Amino acid sequence: MVNRTYFTFPSRDGFHTIHAMKWQSDEVEPVGILQLIHGMAEYVARYEEVAVHFAEKGFIVVGDDHLGHGDTAKEYGDYGFFCKNDPVTVLVRDEHRLKKIVQKDYEGLPYFILGHSMGSLILRNYLCRYGSGIDGAVICGTAHYGRLSLFVGKLLTGILKIAGKEKNKSALLDEVMFGSFNKRTEKRTAFDWICSDERVVDSYMNDPSCGFLFTVNGYDTLIELIKKLNKRSYLSKMPKKLPVLFISGAEDPVGNYGKAVQDVYDTFLHLDLTKVQIKLYNDARHELLNEKQKMQVYEDVSNWLFKVIYEK
Repeated sequence: MVNRTYFTFPSRDGFHTIHAMKWQSDEVEPVGILQLIHGMAEYVARYEEVAVHFAEKGFIVVGDDHLGHGDTAKEYGDYGFFCKNDPVTVLVRDEHRLKKIVQKDYEGLPYFILGHSMGSLILRNYLCRYGSGIDGAVICGTAHYGRLSLFVGKLLTGILKIAGKEKNKSALLDEVMFGSFNKRTEKRTAFDWICSDERVVDSYMNDPSCGFLFTVNGYDTLIELIKKLNKRSYLSKMPKKLPVLFISGAEDPVGNYGKAVQDVYDTFLHLDLTKVQIKLYNDARHELLNEKQKMQVYEDVSNWLFKVIYEK
C-alpha cells in the first residue's frame, strides 16, 4: 500500500507557504528518493500515477506545488504569479529546501530529481547550483529557445512591468510563446498538443488548476529561467560525472519535436558531462508521463534509476 502525506514548508521568498506531498510504500524497503518538479500551470498531485509506480518500486517520492500553482496558489489566490523579488532563485531554492527537508529524514539514500517542462528548466538551473548534492537527474519534456525569441519576450514583459502590470494575466505573451504549439495536431481543442490521449487533455481542460494564463511576472520568470541556461559559464558549474537522462516525446512542440531536446543534450556533452543519455518516444506529445506508452516510459526511467544506484 502506498501512503500519501501532505505537508508544508516556508518558501524562500519569505512570505508564501509551499504545499507538498510525499508518497511511500509501507510494503517495500526504501531504495532511494525521487523528487518531482512539476510543469507550468499544473500541480504535483497530477503525478499520482507516476508517484505510485515509483513508490511501489521502493522510492520515496516527493514534490511540491510551486509558487503560483496548485494548493500553494490556492491559499493566496495568485495563480500564475511567482514572487516579486528574484523568482528564479526562489524557485530553485524552494526545490533545494524540499530536498534538504526530505533528505534529513532518510540519510544515506540515493537522491534523484525528475523535472517536467517548466520543472525541467528549474531542474537544469538547480544542477548548476546544487547538482553535486544529488545522484542523478531526469529531464523530461524540456525546451530551448533562441536569443531572438527570448529578447522579444523579455522586451514585452519589461514594457508591461514598467506599466505596472506585473500581476496582470497576459494572453498576448501566451500567444507569443505558445501560440504555435497546436499546429501539428488535430486541433480538437486548444490543448491537443499536450497529449495524444484525449482523456488526459479533457481532464486538463476541465481542471481549474490547470491551463491558466500566467501573469506578466510568470512569463518573465519563465524567460529568465531559459536565459540563464544559454550561458556557458553558468552551465559549466554542473558536475561532470552526474548521471542525466533526457526523455521527451518526438511530437512535443515544446521541445521542437525532439530537435531542441537534442540540442540541450548536445550542450551537456560539449560541457564534458560523461554520463548523459537521451531517449525520444515516437508519437508522444508534451506530457510524456501521461502518454499512451507511459508504462514503457516509467519502466525505462526505473531501469535507469536502478542502474545508477547499482553502479555507485
